Amino acid sequence: MRIRVSCQDRIGLAREILEVLEKQGININAIDAGSEGYVYLQVPAPTFEQLQELMPMLRKIPNVTDVRTVPYMPSEREHYALEALLRTLPDPIFSLDLKANFATANDSTLAVLGSPAEEVIDQPVANFIQGFSFARWLGGEEVLPQAIKVTIGGSQYLAEMLPIDLPDEEGTKILAGAMVQLKSAARVGRQFNALREHRSGFDTLIAESERMRTLLDEARRMAQLEAPLLILGETGTGKEQMARACHQASLRHDKNFVVINCASLPDDVAESELFGLASSPTELVKKGVIEQADGGTVFLDEVADMSPQLQVKLLRLIQDGCFRRVGDDTEIKVDLRIICASQRDLSELCQKGEFREDLYYRINVLNLQLPPLRERKADILPLAELFLEHYSEQLGSPLRQLSASCRDFMRSYAWPGNVRQLKNAIFRAVSMADERGELTPEQLRLPAWNETFGYLDQEFEGTLDEAVKQFESSLLRRLYPAYPSTRQLARKLGVSHTAIANKLREYRIGKQRTSK
Repeated sequence: MRIRVSCQDRIGLAREILEVLEKQGININAIDAGSEGYVYLQVPAPTFEQLQELMPMLRKIPNVTDVRTVPYMPSEREHYALEALLRTLPDPIFSLDLKANFATANDSTLAVLGSPAEEVIDQPVANFIQGFSFARWLGGEEVLPQAIKVTIGGSQYLAEMLPIDLPDEEGTKILAGAMVQLKSAARVGRQFNALREHRSGFDTLIAESERMRTLLDEARRMAQLEAPLLILGETGTGKEQMARACHQASLRHDKNFVVINCASLPDDVAESELFGLASSPTELVKKGVIEQADGGTVFLDEVADMSPQLQVKLLRLIQDGCFRRVGDDTEIKVDLRIICASQRDLSELCQKGEFREDLYYRINVLNLQLPPLRERKADILPLAELFLEHYSEQLGSPLRQLSASCRDFMRSYAWPGNVRQLKNAIFRAVSMADERGELTPEQLRLPAWNETFGYLDQEFEGTLDEAVKQFESSLLRRLYPAYPSTRQLARKLGVSHTAIANKLREYRIGKQRTSK
């Protein structure tokens, strides 16, 4: 039970309160006199009869104005509020006593150390963290704040250390320990980039693999050019992020970057959304996004899904820099850079007559091929740790670590959904985890997937013959542009040119070109 005694301060008041409790045979667990005008007492719950006697006796003490029970003492509220704050902070934070032993540690710290509180508190910090002698630092003549690189379980962190100083009666500081905050290399890197005056959009892209570093070097050079750029890659590889980075690194960075998803535009409104609508030559109903982006960059995502009618208008826009609003014959001139993206093979679509060849060559002046995540394995864990930290902070969840089995699983998984699938898997794991600790492969909840057979838990529909024909058609469509004659293709595949000619005829490959 907590009791609040309202009083006017005087010498001997606290002693008289304690004497009353002693006469009643009531022990005191804690006393708090930090709030001016109040004395708080924590006592074991008395009987009803004891309480009836105790309250009047306390009120009779000189200078006591009121006595009542309360749910908590101020020091308790401050203690638990601080504990709740530390528990929900995404960064690992802990305190040390003068012997460099753990005094307190939030959940994020325990997750990084990979041990429960009972195995950490009162233990030497040197048992868990290498690279710096906290004991020598605390034992020095002058303990000053420091920031130093340390190692925990093979991972590097920046440790920001602040001494805990308590003032004595004369105002002299007395060292009582230290507070330490850990920051991962990814978090420090983001903070550094945020402080840079001229930040490039490419700074937001992780490129630990050699293939991605080479690609970013190419992208930086292409960003400075004005020619149309085509970005190809599987779903979830980050085509829009790459396009945005190219815009931010270009001379148009201070102008609009407009994103248009061609797959989501219904045919009946697509033209007016892109190019605007006019009810008459003098009356504008709606300005299209192309006009709104004048001076900047237009990013056409999934351009392969654009209707034939819009393909014609886009071709003219690229050729002449002009377009007409729907319902208006007036030519409008705009200054744009066009960046397109597709997860589908546009050259194959041209062979099938589903995409204009002349438009394909117009948008494919410069091109970037984003590799799937399974072909840039060195980037998987840095991306996972970045998403893990981001979502832990966003959801107010303790910062967890990836278990060794989870790391091995991530490296070996094929990631058919690429970076987007990895990001979603980490978000799901962080949001659904109900306790601290390391993330396991099971918490990612990823379906079994094989590069040859796809998702293994999905039921296959169709016959073996249909599956063979589908593979055969896909293979021939990919190879035909590089081997455009039956004899060349037959030689490549080791079959007769008659057999290849029959297959090309059966799958209608090479006979569907159109100039429309």
